[in-house]
Amino acid sequence: MDNGDARAAGEAHSAQRAALPPALRGAPEHAVQDNERLAEIEVWRPVLRQLDIPQDKLAGIEARARRNATSFQSELLVSGFCGEQAFYRAAAGVLGVEFMGSMDESALVMRDRDGLTLLRDRGGVRIARLVHEGGQGIVAMAPDAAMFRRLRARRDATGELPDRLRIAAPSVLRNAVERRCRDLIEQRATGALFEALPYCSSRVVLTGLQGFAGGLFVALAVAALFLAPESATFGLHLAVSLFFFGCVALRLAAIRGAGRPERPDIRAPHPASLPRYSVLVALYREVDMVPELLQALGKLVWPRSKLEIKLVCEADDAPTIAALEAHGLRPWVEIVRVPRGLPRTKPKALAYALQICAGDFVALYDAEDKPHPWQLIEAWQRFDVSDHSLACVQAPLAISNGESGIIARMFAFEYSGLFRGILPFLSANALILPLGGTSNHFRRSALEKMGGWDPYNVTEDADLGLRVCRFGYHTETIHYPTFETAPENWIDWRNQRTRWFKGWIQTWLVHMRDPRRLASELGFRSFIVSQILFAGMVASALVHPFLLLTILWLAVEIAAGGSISPIQSALIGIDLANVTLGYTAFFLLGRATLRGNGRRHLWKVALFTPVYWFMQSIAAWRALFQLWRDPHLWEKTPHPASGRAANE
Repeated sequence: MDNGDARAAGEAHSAQRAALPPALRGAPEHAVQDNERLAEIEVWRPVLRQLDIPQDKLAGIEARARRNATSFQSELLVSGFCGEQAFYRAAAGVLGVEFMGSMDESALVMRDRDGLTLLRDRGGVRIARLVHEGGQGIVAMAPDAAMFRRLRARRDATGELPDRLRIAAPSVLRNAVERRCRDLIEQRATGALFEALPYCSSRVVLTGLQGFAGGLFVALAVAALFLAPESATFGLHLAVSLFFFGCVALRLAAIRGAGRPERPDIRAPHPASLPRYSVLVALYREVDMVPELLQALGKLVWPRSKLEIKLVCEADDAPTIAALEAHGLRPWVEIVRVPRGLPRTKPKALAYALQICAGDFVALYDAEDKPHPWQLIEAWQRFDVSDHSLACVQAPLAISNGESGIIARMFAFEYSGLFRGILPFLSANALILPLGGTSNHFRRSALEKMGGWDPYNVTEDADLGLRVCRFGYHTETIHYPTFETAPENWIDWRNQRTRWFKGWIQTWLVHMRDPRRLASELGFRSFIVSQILFAGMVASALVHPFLLLTILWLAVEIAAGGSISPIQSALIGIDLANVTLGYTAFFLLGRATLRGNGRRHLWKVALFTPVYWFMQSIAAWRALFQLWRDPHLWEKTPHPASGRAANE
C-alpha cells in the first residue's frame, strides 16, 4: 500500500468511526486475526440459527475463510447459502433493532469527498449517519464480526441499544453513498486527468501552435505542387515511404519471434496470498450479450470473496440494465450506472467506475469477451514475480467468428499478427506497447498515478499504453487469451475502424505537443516505435489509395506509348515497393502467427488484402473528417450474440 492508499484507508476508517454514537465507540477496531477466525463463527451463531444453514455447510465456509485468509462473514455472503438482505435482517433481529431495507441518499450526513473515500475502502461502507424524517439523527450500520460482538456486549450490559441505531446491508449503504456522491464522481471522471496532467489529455485535441504548423505545412505543400509538381510529388512520396517502410520493418521484425507461444507454468496459488481483484466490464446496448457475458465471467478462477465485478452501464441504458438485473446477479457482481453526460465514451465510463473500485489490481473486459478462466491467475503471477515497474499485462485477443465472412476472416488474421506477433515482440524488447481495447490487467496504484483512462480519447487503450511508457512503467504480454467476435459487415467494421484511426490521431497529436519531452520520457527506441504505431499506421492508410492511383496513372501513360521522366520512373519504383512490401509484410506476419484451422484458406486473405487496405483508407479519411467535426464521438460497435458457450 503506498502513502496515498494509506491516507485513503485512514480517512475511511476515521469517517466511519466518527459516525458511531459515543456509547458505541470502544477500543480501536482491528482486522480479524488468524487465531480469532475460528471463533468468528461463534460470534454469528445466533444469526446463523435464524438462517437455518446446515452445519456441514458452515464448516466448509469456515475452512474456506481460513484458506483464503478472509472473514467467515465474507465467505458466507458469497457462498449462495443466504442472501445479504436475509443475513443482515437476521442480525437486526438478534440485536433487537430496526432493519433498513432501503436508504434515501439525501438523508446522509457526510461530505461528498468522505463518501467517495468510503466507497474505495476495502472493507466497504459499514457506517453512515442520516437525518431521518422529523429531523431525528440515526446511525445505520452493516456490522462486521468485531462490530457485532461489541453491539451484543453493549446490549447485554445495558439491556438495550440506542434507539437511533439501524442495521442495513452493505449494498444498501454503498448504493446510497454512491448516489449521494454521483456528481463528484462524474466531475472527477471527466476532469481529473485534464486538471492533473493536461499535457496527456485529449480534451483539447489540437493546440494553436499545432494548428498553425499543420496549416503552414498544407499551404507549403500546395504551393510546392503548384510551382514544381514533379519534384514536390516525388518529395511527398519519399516522405510517405518512411512511414510505409517503418510499418514494414516492424512487422518483419515481429515475424522473427512469432513462433508457437509457450504455455505458461501456472502455479497453484495459495488463496491467502491473492489480492483483491476488480473486473470492469463496459456495456452499452448489449442486451443480447448478457447471458454469454455472465456465463464467461462466472468461469474466472479467483476467490469470490476477493473479487468484485462491476458491470459499467450508461444510466439511461434501461434495456441492458434490466437484462442484467433479470439474471439475479451474485453478491460480487454489481451494476454501476454512469450518469448521462458528455463525453459519452467508454473511457469516461471506466474512469467513473475506477473511483469506486476497491481492488489492488484492475482488469478490463468488453461485453462480447470470453476470457480464459485462468487469465486472472496468470496475470497475477506475472505481477507477483515482477517489481512495481510492471504496470500492465495484456492478454491476447482471439477472434472466434473468423469463419463467418471475409471481413471477419481478415479481422481475425490482422488480430493474430498484432496480438501474437507485434505486441509480444514489443514486450520482449522493452518497447512501448499499445494496449488492446480489452483484457488489460493493471496494477491499481500505477493506473491511478498515470491518471487513469482519458474520457476524451476514443482509443483510450493506445493512449494509456503510451502513458505507461512515459511514466517509467512497462507492459508485458501473457498467454491465455480472450475470445471475442469481429464485425461481420462493412458498416460495423467501418465505424469501429474509424474510431480507432481517430483515436490514434488524437493520441499522436496530444503526446506530440512537446516532442522533445516525449522523446526524453520514452527513450529513443520507443519514441521511434511510437511514430510508426500512430503516425505511421494512419499515414499509410491515408496515402494508400494515392499510391495505387499514381501507379495506375503512370502505367496507363506507358501503355499508351507516352514517355515518362526519370522522376516519374522513380515514383513507380517507390510506390510499387511501398505497396508490395506492405502487403507482403502484413501477410507474412499473420501467416506466421496463425495456428490450426486459422491457416485454412489463406489464399482468400492474400487476394482480399488490397481490398482490405483500401477499406482502411476509407475509414482513415472518415476519421480525419470526424476529428474535425466531432472529435469525441464514440460510434458504438454492435456485438450479436454467438449462441455458443464461453470457450473452454
